Amino acid sequence: VVILPEGTQRYVGRDAQRLNILAARIVAETIRTTLGPKGMDKMLVDSLGDVVITNDGATILDRIDLQHPAAKM
Repeated sequence: VVILPEGTQRYVGRDAQRLNILAARIVAETIRTTLGPKGMDKMLVDSLGDVVITNDGATILDRIDLQHPAAKM
């Protein structure tokens, strides 16, 4: 028996696999542009309006709020 919070959806099979790959690809694209000698800076704004400008991938991953389990990995 699986108990999920109200308002959540459960995907199985190919749909779940496709959504996991999509979530990982989006995170990878976000970090990819910061790599290399021509890496760009990212401006992160939190809910309070505080701004952080960085090109460090670890800092970006720490600061963004990920909800998807595969994206968190």
